[in-house]
Amino acid sequence: MGTTTKLVNLALQGGGAHGAFTWGVLDRLLEDERMAFEGICATSAGAMNAAVMAYGLTIGGREGAKLTLATFWRRISDAAGWGPLQPSLLDRLMQTGSIEKSPAFIFFDMMTRLLSPYQFNPLNYNPLRDVLEKTIDFERLRRENVVKLFLCATNVRTGKVKIFDNDELTISAVLASGCLPLLFQAIEIDGEAYWDGGYMGNPAIFPLVYGCQSTDIIVIHINPIVRETVPRAASDILNRLNEISFNSSLMREMRAIAFANKLVNRGALRDEIKTMLIHAIEAESFMKDLGVASKYNADWDFLTHLRDVGRACAEEWLAANFRHLGARSTIDIHARYL
Repeated sequence: MGTTTKLVNLALQGGGAHGAFTWGVLDRLLEDERMAFEGICATSAGAMNAAVMAYGLTIGGREGAKLTLATFWRRISDAAGWGPLQPSLLDRLMQTGSIEKSPAFIFFDMMTRLLSPYQFNPLNYNPLRDVLEKTIDFERLRRENVVKLFLCATNVRTGKVKIFDNDELTISAVLASGCLPLLFQAIEIDGEAYWDGGYMGNPAIFPLVYGCQSTDIIVIHINPIVRETVPRAASDILNRLNEISFNSSLMREMRAIAFANKLVNRGALRDEIKTMLIHAIEAESFMKDLGVASKYNADWDFLTHLRDVGRACAEEWLAANFRHLGARSTIDIHARYL
């Protein structure tokens, strides 16, 4: 790492197919050799992006990470292409990325409300397992990983957050982080059952605070924090409930960081804790216009559109904020999270 290289940590949110936005952000950040990555804490689709990126960095450096991410998302789209959840002609004409007009999605949505995954998917088939197996050699990743990984899941029994670190990286850990309880049977690891990490940390920040030296944390947001209108449709209400739920733990941690930073700046904590510098890459206005059904849309054109939006947002962020890394936060933590 060069003398001018800035070491940062990444915090990656989950959000289904919207994780392709994060792919685009990472793709652009990987091209900037002024920046290196110490730790990544991630949840759900973010956890998949994190594991794939870390594996790519491990086997082929920055170009390897870019290629592995692109391969992973291509395989996601190819796997989905064999399934029934496809955009209808009307969905494509509307160009919103949604599949809510698809008869298959309407039926699928109804089934998940009436039946549990133990009933409608008794064999527990998960196409993501096949994609991850083809993309990542987890044994090699555990042995040679060049990035500190922290993947978040929710312990079904205790309700506590579980952080899978480098030594615990398995395909089951990644799937546990993205296990939506209405879609998939709980992932069992060492006698414990896990659901999506978004319920308790989307993503958690504390592993980066305590497990890494870098004080810069770049949060890549997928889920909108603020919506100006009150949802009326049932699907919109459920989507907003999920957004609030999946953002709540992040907002609580940011409040704690803001309070700790204030004490450090006043000299009250001295060397007991470091000042954390928080940054955010997002496309909130763009994400607000995407319906909840678009999170299930793995059509290649939609995924690459999200990637391109992510790249553009990262480009804009780098131009405006790179120089502030290591010096100050580039978002107002109080205004955004308190």
